[in-house]
Amino acid sequence: MIRSYVFSEGKVVGEDLDIDALKLVRADKGLHIWVDLMEPTPEESKLILEELFNFHPLAIEDCLTVSQLPKVEDYEDYLFLVMHAVDFTRADKFQTKEIDFFLGKEFLVTYHMTPMRTIQAAQERLHKGTFATFKLMDRLLHLLLDALVDNYQPVLTELGQELQELEDEVFTDRRTSGSLIADFRHVKGDVALLRQIVRPQRDVIYRMSRGEFKIIRPLLLPYYRDIHDNLTRIDEMAHGYNDQLFLSMDVYLNKAANETNDIIKLLTLLTAITTPTILVGTWYGMNFQDIPELSYPHGYLIAGIVTLTSTLGLIWWLKVRRWL
Repeated sequence: MIRSYVFSEGKVVGEDLDIDALKLVRADKGLHIWVDLMEPTPEESKLILEELFNFHPLAIEDCLTVSQLPKVEDYEDYLFLVMHAVDFTRADKFQTKEIDFFLGKEFLVTYHMTPMRTIQAAQERLHKGTFATFKLMDRLLHLLLDALVDNYQPVLTELGQELQELEDEVFTDRRTSGSLIADFRHVKGDVALLRQIVRPQRDVIYRMSRGEFKIIRPLLLPYYRDIHDNLTRIDEMAHGYNDQLFLSMDVYLNKAANETNDIIKLLTLLTAITTPTILVGTWYGMNFQDIPELSYPHGYLIAGIVTLTSTLGLIWWLKVRRWL
């Protein structure tokens, strides 16, 4: 699907134009245009990326191919930017969505294969007329990137809550060890993926915020630095979650080891305490006819007294040694 917005002096003057009208807008240097491609067909992609804007084949190839890492490329007249939005739900877990930007002085093209909250929110604000006035596309790009980064906060909140729940379950024994370890592994993977995405995006925004690309005006550099600061904060929070996760895992493993040691200690004590009974019972359980004690009238009583005395003596000795 192709959505388009035409701006004059920062205000929307046209929307969803056909391809011929878009070509006329492209020829008018006083107008600016935002074209959004959402789940486009191959024909729509070719029509916009190749025929209307004539982007570099390598940029188009990178746009059409799913990329795991953010990047920025300078093609003199425009920038090609690959970024990732994130989403997290308890049902679907951690998800990432790629969004590509082509930024020129008079145009901005966004390309994404799934619906994006950032894009939808921007389009709703345009319809309501609540978008801030901007005269060039680098400002619109900043607004979209800023919203994209802001949407990381709910993800951090969800991950933090899930990690807190895991910590609570470590100390309450409400879960089996197998399912708990599996959840630890899943959360660890989510945090690692988040950091894998945030770190290169932070580097990309840093390059944009220090004035490396002439297409971004100097007066907007502080705004891009603010996005970089937010990404740095997100990365530090993710790093803290990672440390917290390893600490919780260590606590769980130590707790499990202590429980295992307690079980081994209990079994060892039971074995030691029952040793006299086993020895006496084994002696009288032998199938030999000439055992002197068999003909003694008080043999059963003596055997019982010896067994009880030995057991009580062993228990007293274990307590003296503080093993019991």
